[in-house]
Amino acid sequence: VQNNKTVLPLYILEPELWKQPDLSPRQYRFLIDCLNELDADLKSLGQGLIVKVGDAVSILRALHAKHTINVLFSHQETWNGWTYERDKAVLEWTKENNIPWHEPAQNGVIRRLKDRDGWASRWYGYMKQSPLKPPQALHSIDEPSEPLPDTIGVQDDCLPEKGGRRAAVKILKSFLEQRGEHYTKEMSSPVTAFESCSRLSAHIAFGTLSVREVFQTCERRTTALQQMPPALRGRWPSAMRSFSGRLRWHCHFIQKLEDEPRIEFENMHPAYNGLRENEFNDAYFEAWKAGETGYPMIDACMRALTATGWLNFRMRAMLMSFASYHLWLHWRKPALHLASLFTDYEPGIHYSQVQMQSGTTGINSIRIYNPIKQGVDHDPEGTFIRQWIPELKDMETRFIHTPWEAPSQMNGYPMPIVDEKTARKTATDKLYALRKQGDHKETAHKIVKKHGSRKSRQPLKTRKTSTTQGELPL
Repeated sequence: VQNNKTVLPLYILEPELWKQPDLSPRQYRFLIDCLNELDADLKSLGQGLIVKVGDAVSILRALHAKHTINVLFSHQETWNGWTYERDKAVLEWTKENNIPWHEPAQNGVIRRLKDRDGWASRWYGYMKQSPLKPPQALHSIDEPSEPLPDTIGVQDDCLPEKGGRRAAVKILKSFLEQRGEHYTKEMSSPVTAFESCSRLSAHIAFGTLSVREVFQTCERRTTALQQMPPALRGRWPSAMRSFSGRLRWHCHFIQKLEDEPRIEFENMHPAYNGLRENEFNDAYFEAWKAGETGYPMIDACMRALTATGWLNFRMRAMLMSFASYHLWLHWRKPALHLASLFTDYEPGIHYSQVQMQSGTTGINSIRIYNPIKQGVDHDPEGTFIRQWIPELKDMETRFIHTPWEAPSQMNGYPMPIVDEKTARKTATDKLYALRKQGDHKETAHKIVKKHGSRKSRQPLKTRKTSTTQGELPL
């Protein structure tokens, strides 16, 4: 902000950020869509988006020397470790130059939170606040904008969904009025989830829609449904309740990383330090990444994610569970690979969920997904499997989840790289042995106090934390 009147709309493209292993070209292409549309919208107000490429502090320093920055505005951001360090450097620069830096909240995450008590009530209070009105006009500023690089990193064949606010509003409308009626029932199966889930997660992650805007639109839809005759409501009321609840969980998990940034890199519960770090099977990891583990539901999900940039939550959880338990891989490398595949990558949700599905939080039930059972439950006819594993397109349905029982029909598809039952039992035994250690419960109690949900008023010592609460198939 210059002279408290003129606003310089600035986006800093940081090449070093895009070199981080959790980012990829698919996310960058989505970002470019968003920035191009924002630039066009700002130009209609009188001043386009100013893009600068480089280090944030260096760019701010140069702009300050030329224009004199009186106030700096940016939304609060809970992102990866690299951006956290960058923000600390920006804060130091603003203090050195006596420039106020205002960071309004962009969701229900609360900065410098001292206690989780009352968090849910504060979240609802924020969600019900009226959104700020956009400006009607902007003063033109004599400052050149730099071109965005066409590509960042090595391109892949993924065709991510279209970015930008217009696409976001269209998707939200189609979900709330057409696609979402069977959301509650169909969110778990990849056969139906691609259509029945909202598909808003990337837009929320990139800010073309805010959680508050989505929440309020959902509330208006719920009110409209209540005014309809019961016979016309169908399954919409259930869908709206389920979806609205998951908006709160979206912020709940980001709050964990905001409160404890180290969980991007370290086990949440220290009792699990050393559990997997000293043994990493690279061959298993490569097979898992390539969708070549020999377990059809695992491999179909990985191939679908690699090709599309999206997967519903239950299947994301299954992929992480299989890597951590069946393959006994430390969660950090699988987490980075999945992050690079998700167009909707949101670090706060991602690392909280990765640790939950790897059993290292110390407070969640140990839940090891059986990939065969998940296939039978959520793709009984093998529709999804055949779509993404062409080797099995002619496999008899009775063998589609266990193709090794019909080896003559596998057409080059690999045998399982581990025995499911043996691997699951080995992992379970190791995890439960750790949980029996004397100080495990005491530390877990502290973690619940710091990170646990407070929607229930049960005492902490009797409250159970369920992994199913964390399902976020937006």
